[in-house]
Amino acid sequence: MEKVSYGGWDNCFRLSNKLVDLIITGDVGPRIIRFGFVDGANVFKEFDGMMGKTGGEEWRIYGGHRLWHAPESEPRTYWPDNVPVNIEDHGDFVRTVQEAEPTTRLQKEMDIILSPDKAEVKVVHRIYNHHEWAAEFAPWALSVMDAGGVGITPLPPRGTHPENLLPANTLTLWSFTAMNDPRWTWGEKYILLRQDVDNARPQKVGMKNTSGWAAYANAGNLFVTNFAYDAKATYADMGCNFETFTNEAILEVETLGPLTRVEPGECVEHIETWQLFSGVPSPRSDADVDEHILPLLKR
Repeated sequence: MEKVSYGGWDNCFRLSNKLVDLIITGDVGPRIIRFGFVDGANVFKEFDGMMGKTGGEEWRIYGGHRLWHAPESEPRTYWPDNVPVNIEDHGDFVRTVQEAEPTTRLQKEMDIILSPDKAEVKVVHRIYNHHEWAAEFAPWALSVMDAGGVGITPLPPRGTHPENLLPANTLTLWSFTAMNDPRWTWGEKYILLRQDVDNARPQKVGMKNTSGWAAYANAGNLFVTNFAYDAKATYADMGCNFETFTNEAILEVETLGPLTRVEPGECVEHIETWQLFSGVPSPRSDADVDEHILPLLKR
């Protein structure tokens, strides 16, 4: 870990294994503002007008990867993370810890474990309840991807009729979701969502993702996040452990842990493992995903 200046913030911390690097912010957060190949592009979005800013009562998206609590509600979810966080070096991992939010008394932290020899990062998200009473919420990890790519969401294994009579999965639609929007490709095995800088209309879909992965392909790079699904658990947003959102600036890859009743002093944990691949074309169909992306995941 080395302390660096980045994007106008003086107190950032860089982790690198000579394949990939990431930048953790210390002046705001908890947040990972960069992830990419060394000397390569940031796969995460950076909002130029917000970089380097601190303080104030206005919530700023900044970009990068952040931790929220679901279900989404304003102002509860949008407490502004504009103040410094503690960065702790634990040898084989780095921990970033915020002070408890004064409004919710919830405290967020992330452990970041970078593989020594692979383009892989494990991120352990925790939210502690420091209130005097129990609170029910779900940990919600959001990766804000840079513009111009395609999000890939796998559907559960397909079946046939009349052999498979029961439903296999759900889709959650928001009131602003338009299934006829040209950015969607509703495949048989995958849902593709294209980010378009010329289309400002927001789109969002959530689902029960039993495959345990989702991806974003952009400019030859493929970002993959791996996460869990618990069939016995209850999830927010009509049963979503995965959601994706886009507008003219970004595409978000969002994973959620189960809705949990967290007693005072206790915490809930949610884990993602990221992988990064190069030389991967952006898919336009199920066949493209099967040819170019599935072989990488099966390694």
